[in-house]
Amino acid sequence: MTLTAIFLNTLETTLPVFVMVFIGLGLRRLNWIDATFIHTASALVFKATLPTLVFLSIINADLDTTLNPALLGFFLLATIASFLLTWFWAVWRVPHADRGVYVQGAFRGNCGIVGLALAANLYGDYGLSAGGLLLGVVILSYNALSVIVLSAYHSQQQAGWLDILRDILRNPLIISVLLAIPVAWSGLSLPGWVMTSGDYFASLTMPLALLCIGGTVSMNAIRADSKTAVSASMMKMVVLPALCVGGAWLAGFSGPELGLMFLFFASPTAAASFVMVKAVGGNDKLAANIIAMTTLMASITVTAGIFLLRSAGVI
Repeated sequence: MTLTAIFLNTLETTLPVFVMVFIGLGLRRLNWIDATFIHTASALVFKATLPTLVFLSIINADLDTTLNPALLGFFLLATIASFLLTWFWAVWRVPHADRGVYVQGAFRGNCGIVGLALAANLYGDYGLSAGGLLLGVVILSYNALSVIVLSAYHSQQQAGWLDILRDILRNPLIISVLLAIPVAWSGLSLPGWVMTSGDYFASLTMPLALLCIGGTVSMNAIRADSKTAVSASMMKMVVLPALCVGGAWLAGFSGPELGLMFLFFASPTAAASFVMVKAVGGNDKLAANIIAMTTLMASITVTAGIFLLRSAGVI
Protein backbone atom coordinates (compact mmCIF):
# COMPACT_ATOMS: atom_id res chain seq x y z
CA MET A 1 0.00 0.00 0.00
CA THR A 2 1.38 3.42 -0.94
CA LEU A 3 1.83 6.20 1.59
CA THR A 4 -1.00 8.13 -0.07
CA ALA A 5 -3.33 5.15 0.28
CA ILE A 6 -2.30 4.68 3.92
CA PHE A 7 -2.94 8.36 4.63
CA LEU A 8 -6.38 8.32 2.99
CA ASN A 9 -7.26 5.13 4.85
CA THR A 10 -6.15 6.77 8.10
CA LEU A 11 -8.40 9.75 7.45
CA GLU A 12 -11.33 7.38 6.99
CA THR A 13 -10.66 6.15 10.53
CA THR A 14 -10.15 9.47 12.31
CA LEU A 15 -12.22 12.01 10.37
CA PRO A 16 -15.69 10.62 11.25
CA VAL A 17 -14.86 10.91 14.94
CA PHE A 18 -13.37 14.40 14.91
CA VAL A 19 -15.87 15.80 12.40
CA MET A 20 -18.60 14.95 14.92
CA VAL A 21 -16.64 16.79 17.62
CA PHE A 22 -16.32 19.88 15.43
CA ILE A 23 -20.02 19.67 14.52
CA GLY A 24 -20.78 19.73 18.24
CA LEU A 25 -18.55 22.79 18.62
CA GLY A 26 -20.37 24.51 15.75
CA LEU A 27 -23.85 23.62 17.03
CA ARG A 28 -23.01 25.08 20.43
CA ARG A 29 -21.76 28.32 18.90
CA LEU A 30 -24.97 28.52 16.85
CA ASN A 31 -26.96 27.91 20.05
CA TRP A 32 -28.65 24.89 18.46
CA ILE A 33 -27.56 22.88 21.49
CA ASP A 34 -27.10 24.33 24.96
CA ALA A 35 -25.69 23.39 28.34
CA THR A 36 -28.92 21.68 29.37
CA PHE A 37 -28.88 19.42 26.30
CA ILE A 38 -25.20 18.60 26.81
CA HIS A 39 -25.74 17.75 30.48
CA THR A 40 -28.75 15.52 29.76
CA ALA A 41 -27.21 13.80 26.74
CA SER A 42 -23.89 13.22 28.54
CA ALA A 43 -25.72 11.65 31.48
CA LEU A 44 -27.70 9.39 29.12
CA VAL A 45 -24.49 8.26 27.42
CA PHE A 46 -22.60 7.63 30.66
CA LYS A 47 -25.41 5.90 32.54
CA ALA A 48 -27.12 3.95 29.77
CA THR A 49 -26.09 3.93 26.11
CA LEU A 50 -22.31 3.50 26.55
CA PRO A 51 -22.68 0.68 29.12
CA THR A 52 -25.11 -1.00 26.72
CA LEU A 53 -22.61 -0.65 23.87
CA VAL A 54 -19.79 -2.12 25.98
CA PHE A 55 -21.99 -4.95 27.27
CA LEU A 56 -23.14 -5.99 23.79
CA SER A 57 -19.66 -5.75 22.30
CA ILE A 58 -18.23 -8.03 25.00
CA ILE A 59 -20.97 -10.69 24.90
CA ASN A 60 -20.61 -10.84 21.11
CA ALA A 61 -16.84 -11.20 21.32
CA ASP A 62 -14.56 -14.20 21.49
CA LEU A 63 -13.04 -13.70 24.94
CA ASP A 64 -10.17 -16.04 24.11
CA THR A 65 -9.12 -13.39 21.59
CA THR A 66 -10.14 -10.13 23.26
CA LEU A 67 -9.37 -10.85 26.93
CA ASN A 68 -5.62 -10.31 26.94
CA PRO A 69 -4.04 -10.16 30.43
CA ALA A 70 -0.70 -9.05 28.98
CA LEU A 71 -2.35 -6.10 27.23
CA LEU A 72 -4.29 -5.11 30.35
CA GLY A 73 -1.22 -5.47 32.56
CA PHE A 74 1.05 -3.45 30.30
CA PHE A 75 -1.54 -0.68 29.97
CA LEU A 76 -1.82 -0.46 33.76
CA LEU A 77 1.95 -0.34 34.26
CA ALA A 78 2.38 2.22 31.47
CA THR A 79 -0.38 4.37 32.96
CA ILE A 80 1.30 4.36 36.38
CA ALA A 81 4.68 5.13 34.78
CA SER A 82 3.13 8.01 32.80
CA PHE A 83 1.55 9.34 35.98
CA LEU A 84 4.84 9.28 37.88
CA LEU A 85 6.81 10.81 35.01
CA THR A 86 4.27 13.61 34.65
CA TRP A 87 4.29 14.27 38.38
CA PHE A 88 8.11 14.40 38.42
CA TRP A 89 8.05 16.90 35.56
CA ALA A 90 5.37 18.99 37.31
CA VAL A 91 7.44 19.19 40.51
CA TRP A 92 10.32 20.52 38.44
CA ARG A 93 8.50 22.87 36.07
CA VAL A 94 4.97 23.71 37.32
CA PRO A 95 3.91 26.12 40.10
CA HIS A 96 2.96 24.26 43.28
CA ALA A 97 -0.73 25.24 43.23
CA ASP A 98 -1.23 23.91 39.68
CA ARG A 99 0.71 20.66 39.90
CA GLY A 100 -2.26 18.42 40.69
CA VAL A 101 -4.31 19.91 37.84
CA TYR A 102 -1.36 19.61 35.46
CA VAL A 103 -0.68 15.96 36.26
CA GLN A 104 -4.30 14.87 35.97
CA GLY A 105 -4.75 16.78 32.71
CA ALA A 106 -1.59 15.28 31.24
CA PHE A 107 -2.21 11.59 31.95
CA ARG A 108 -6.01 11.12 32.08
CA GLY A 109 -7.43 10.43 28.61
CA ASN A 110 -10.96 10.32 27.25
CA CYS A 111 -10.72 6.61 26.44
CA GLY A 112 -14.38 5.85 27.07
CA ILE A 113 -15.60 8.02 24.20
CA VAL A 114 -12.84 9.16 21.83
CA GLY A 115 -10.59 6.13 22.35
CA LEU A 116 -13.45 3.65 21.99
CA ALA A 117 -14.90 5.43 18.95
CA LEU A 118 -11.54 5.37 17.18
CA ALA A 119 -11.00 1.74 18.16
CA ALA A 120 -14.38 0.81 16.68
CA ASN A 121 -13.56 2.65 13.44
CA LEU A 122 -10.13 1.06 13.16
CA TYR A 123 -10.80 -2.50 14.36
CA GLY A 124 -14.58 -2.97 14.31
CA ASP A 125 -16.01 -5.47 16.81
CA TYR A 126 -12.57 -6.37 18.16
CA GLY A 127 -11.90 -2.69 18.91
CA LEU A 128 -15.19 -2.37 20.80
CA SER A 129 -14.89 -5.57 22.83
CA ALA A 130 -11.16 -5.34 23.64
CA GLY A 131 -11.55 -1.61 24.27
CA GLY A 132 -14.50 -2.29 26.58
CA LEU A 133 -12.39 -4.66 28.68
CA LEU A 134 -9.54 -2.16 28.71
CA LEU A 135 -11.97 0.48 30.02
CA GLY A 136 -12.18 -1.45 33.27
CA VAL A 137 -8.45 -0.85 33.84
CA VAL A 138 -8.83 2.75 32.68
CA ILE A 139 -11.63 3.58 35.12
CA LEU A 140 -9.91 2.00 38.12
CA SER A 141 -6.44 3.46 37.48
CA TYR A 142 -7.47 6.93 36.32
CA ASN A 143 -9.81 7.55 39.25
CA ALA A 144 -7.39 6.25 41.88
CA LEU A 145 -4.36 8.13 40.53
CA SER A 146 -6.36 11.35 40.08
CA VAL A 147 -7.46 11.23 43.71
CA ILE A 148 -3.86 10.70 44.84
CA VAL A 149 -2.39 13.66 42.98
CA LEU A 150 -5.25 16.08 43.64
CA SER A 151 -5.30 15.16 47.33
CA ALA A 152 -1.56 15.85 47.53
CA TYR A 153 -2.13 19.50 46.64
CA HIS A 154 -5.67 20.03 47.97
CA SER A 155 -5.57 17.98 51.16
CA GLN A 156 -8.20 20.12 52.87
CA GLN A 157 -10.77 18.86 50.37
CA GLN A 158 -9.53 15.28 50.30
CA ALA A 159 -12.03 12.65 49.24
CA GLY A 160 -12.39 9.50 51.34
CA TRP A 161 -11.09 6.28 49.82
CA LEU A 162 -14.28 4.43 50.69
CA ASP A 163 -16.28 7.04 48.79
CA ILE A 164 -13.97 6.68 45.78
CA LEU A 165 -14.21 2.89 45.88
CA ARG A 166 -17.98 3.10 46.13
CA ASP A 167 -18.14 5.43 43.12
CA ILE A 168 -15.93 3.11 41.09
CA LEU A 169 -18.01 0.03 41.92
CA ARG A 170 -21.18 1.92 41.02
CA ASN A 171 -19.71 3.15 37.74
CA PRO A 172 -22.07 1.96 34.96
CA LEU A 173 -19.15 0.99 32.72
CA ILE A 174 -17.56 -1.17 35.42
CA ILE A 175 -20.93 -2.81 36.06
CA SER A 176 -21.48 -3.47 32.35
CA VAL A 177 -18.05 -5.15 32.03
CA LEU A 178 -18.58 -7.27 35.17
CA LEU A 179 -21.99 -8.40 33.91
CA ALA A 180 -20.88 -9.03 30.34
CA ILE A 181 -17.87 -11.28 31.03
CA PRO A 182 -19.82 -14.16 32.69
CA VAL A 183 -22.55 -13.90 30.04
CA ALA A 184 -19.94 -14.13 27.29
CA TRP A 185 -18.17 -17.08 28.92
CA SER A 186 -21.42 -18.95 29.57
CA GLY A 187 -22.41 -18.79 25.92
CA LEU A 188 -25.88 -17.53 26.89
CA SER A 189 -27.80 -16.19 23.89
CA LEU A 190 -30.19 -13.30 24.42
CA PRO A 191 -33.43 -13.18 22.41
CA GLY A 192 -33.12 -11.59 18.98
CA TRP A 193 -35.48 -8.74 19.79
CA VAL A 194 -33.40 -7.88 22.87
CA MET A 195 -30.20 -7.76 20.82
CA THR A 196 -31.81 -5.67 18.08
CA SER A 197 -33.30 -3.19 20.56
CA GLY A 198 -29.99 -3.05 22.39
CA ASP A 199 -28.15 -2.32 19.14
CA TYR A 200 -30.57 0.53 18.36
CA PHE A 201 -30.06 2.01 21.83
CA ALA A 202 -26.28 1.53 21.82
CA SER A 203 -26.00 3.19 18.39
CA LEU A 204 -26.94 6.50 20.05
CA THR A 205 -23.70 6.48 22.01
CA MET A 206 -21.02 7.80 19.67
CA PRO A 207 -23.00 10.56 17.90
CA LEU A 208 -24.36 11.95 21.17
CA ALA A 209 -21.09 11.63 23.07
CA LEU A 210 -18.94 13.23 20.37
CA LEU A 211 -21.42 16.10 19.89
CA CYS A 212 -21.31 16.73 23.63
CA ILE A 213 -17.51 16.76 23.66
CA GLY A 214 -17.52 19.38 20.90
CA GLY A 215 -20.21 21.35 22.69
CA THR A 216 -18.12 21.59 25.85
CA VAL A 217 -14.95 22.87 24.12
CA SER A 218 -14.44 26.49 25.09
CA MET A 219 -12.69 28.66 22.53
CA ASN A 220 -12.37 31.36 25.20
CA ALA A 221 -10.32 28.97 27.29
CA ILE A 222 -8.02 28.26 24.37
CA ARG A 223 -7.51 31.96 23.69
CA ALA A 224 -6.26 32.40 27.25
CA ASP A 225 -2.48 32.22 27.02
CA SER A 226 -1.29 29.51 29.38
CA LYS A 227 2.17 28.01 29.16
CA THR A 228 1.16 25.43 31.74
CA ALA A 229 -1.81 24.30 29.65
CA VAL A 230 0.31 24.08 26.50
CA SER A 231 2.93 22.02 28.36
CA ALA A 232 0.30 19.63 29.75
CA SER A 233 -1.32 19.30 26.32
CA MET A 234 1.99 18.47 24.63
CA MET A 235 2.73 15.94 27.35
CA LYS A 236 -0.71 14.33 26.90
CA MET A 237 -0.89 14.28 23.12
CA VAL A 238 2.73 13.83 22.02
CA VAL A 239 5.24 12.81 24.70
CA LEU A 240 3.33 10.15 26.65
CA PRO A 241 1.77 8.39 23.61
CA ALA A 242 5.20 8.20 21.97
CA LEU A 243 6.88 6.81 25.09
CA CYS A 244 4.11 4.35 25.95
CA VAL A 245 3.62 3.02 22.42
CA GLY A 246 7.38 2.82 21.93
CA GLY A 247 7.63 0.83 25.15
CA ALA A 248 4.77 -1.44 24.08
CA TRP A 249 6.47 -2.12 20.75
CA LEU A 250 9.75 -2.94 22.47
CA ALA A 251 7.80 -5.27 24.78
CA GLY A 252 6.62 -7.22 21.75
CA PHE A 253 3.15 -5.80 21.11
CA SER A 254 2.07 -5.23 17.51
CA GLY A 255 -0.98 -5.22 15.27
CA PRO A 256 -4.39 -4.45 16.78
CA GLU A 257 -3.04 -4.68 20.34
CA LEU A 258 -0.49 -1.93 19.71
CA GLY A 259 -3.00 0.11 17.74
CA LEU A 260 -5.56 -0.10 20.54
CA MET A 261 -3.02 1.04 23.12
CA PHE A 262 -2.01 3.96 20.93
CA LEU A 263 -5.62 5.11 20.57
CA PHE A 264 -6.18 4.95 24.33
CA PHE A 265 -2.88 6.63 25.25
CA ALA A 266 -3.38 9.30 22.56
CA SER A 267 -6.96 10.21 23.53
CA PRO A 268 -7.46 13.85 24.60
CA THR A 269 -7.90 14.75 28.24
CA ALA A 270 -11.14 13.49 29.77
CA ALA A 271 -13.83 15.98 30.73
CA ALA A 272 -14.07 14.21 34.09
CA SER A 273 -10.76 15.84 35.02
CA PHE A 274 -12.51 19.23 35.12
CA VAL A 275 -15.21 17.87 37.43
CA MET A 276 -12.66 16.51 39.90
CA VAL A 277 -10.60 19.72 39.88
CA LYS A 278 -13.75 21.78 40.47
CA ALA A 279 -14.73 19.52 43.37
CA VAL A 280 -11.43 20.04 45.23
CA GLY A 281 -11.25 23.79 44.56
CA GLY A 282 -8.34 23.63 42.11
CA ASN A 283 -7.57 25.78 39.08
CA ASP A 284 -10.62 24.85 36.99
CA LYS A 285 -9.70 27.34 34.24
CA LEU A 286 -6.42 25.50 33.69
CA ALA A 287 -8.29 22.18 33.63
CA ALA A 288 -10.76 23.50 31.04
CA ASN A 289 -7.90 24.91 28.96
CA ILE A 290 -6.10 21.54 28.88
CA ILE A 291 -9.29 19.72 27.85
CA ALA A 292 -10.00 22.18 25.05
CA MET A 293 -6.44 22.19 23.71
CA THR A 294 -6.01 18.42 23.72
CA THR A 295 -9.42 17.85 22.12
CA LEU A 296 -8.55 20.08 19.17
CA MET A 297 -4.97 18.78 18.95
CA ALA A 298 -6.21 15.19 18.80
CA SER A 299 -7.53 15.54 15.26
CA ILE A 300 -3.92 16.13 14.13
CA THR A 301 -1.86 14.07 16.56
CA VAL A 302 -4.02 10.93 16.43
CA THR A 303 -4.21 11.02 12.63
CA ALA A 304 -0.45 11.52 12.38
CA GLY A 305 0.21 8.75 14.88
CA ILE A 306 -1.95 6.18 13.10
CA PHE A 307 -0.38 7.15 9.76
CA LEU A 308 3.16 6.72 11.11
CA LEU A 309 2.41 3.41 12.80
CA ARG A 310 0.68 2.06 9.69
CA SER A 311 3.51 3.25 7.46
CA ALA A 312 5.96 1.43 9.71
CA GLY A 313 3.81 -1.71 9.44
CA VAL A 314 3.45 -2.22 13.20
CA ILE A 315 -0.34 -1.89 13.47
